Amino acid sequence: MMPMPHGLRVIDTHVNIPWSQHDAARYGAFRGLQRDRESLDSFKMPAQYMFRGIPDLGDDTSTYVARVLEAMDRHDVAVALIPVGDAAAYPEIIRDHSDRFVFQAAVDPNKGMDEIRRIRALHAEYRLSGLSYFAAGSMPQVAINGKEMYPFYALACELELPFFLNVGVPGPRIPLATQKVELLDEICWFFPELTVVMRHGAEPWEDMAVKLMLKYPNLYYSTSAFAPRHYPKAIVDYANTRGAGKIIYAGYFAAGLSLDRIFSELKDVPFKDEVWPKFLRENAAKVLKIPL
Repeated sequence: MMPMPHGLRVIDTHVNIPWSQHDAARYGAFRGLQRDRESLDSFKMPAQYMFRGIPDLGDDTSTYVARVLEAMDRHDVAVALIPVGDAAAYPEIIRDHSDRFVFQAAVDPNKGMDEIRRIRALHAEYRLSGLSYFAAGSMPQVAINGKEMYPFYALACELELPFFLNVGVPGPRIPLATQKVELLDEICWFFPELTVVMRHGAEPWEDMAVKLMLKYPNLYYSTSAFAPRHYPKAIVDYANTRGAGKIIYAGYFAAGLSLDRIFSELKDVPFKDEVWPKFLRENAAKVLKIPL
């Protein structure tokens, strides 16, 4: 095994630039699903019990883009995939930093054709690099294999965009049934042209996630929302054997983890030498169609 190499110009497939100090607007969509008083009354982010040292970018939103870029530069992060809403909130991202960010749009399947039209318009304006969906956080909840999702998977195939799907037990205290990893089997079977990237761990079904990646060539796994010391063993083992081309680095800055913490822990992940460039850069470049 080799320590994580430096100077690879990392691609991070999960970065958020807050819209406010506590970013309540980003999480308001599924607040109606939360029932426990701690989540409703005390948490600044909906899975706060899972994260220590959540990054605080201060009160001055005018500095947020610069501070995110500073953190990226410290750790050789060349390009970050961010929500398109962040680009809309901060016009300087497009004006001054178009070489550092690419964009994904979260879909709401409950809005039907209006949402299809919205995604098309966003793609025309921002040249999206991907779509995403947090099934457990939808209101009302729609499973990743729900009939409401099929038009969006078809749209992703048409636009040749990867789909980032949260799978596994969600961090927020909301029901999990919509995100069971086994549901990916139907999606990947019915849409063989669709590229799917798992987000947020797939736990406790990480062995199922590996089995499905072996089965379907267009199914990938990203490490979003996991500090490197907590990467599932099954995922690390798969990357070191048959899955070097399937595991993609993703952070969770600034939503829950700092890049300082992530990269201080990455050096201890026991990836084989040949896995590091694929994990940190090449696999993401392939999926997001970023020239190297």
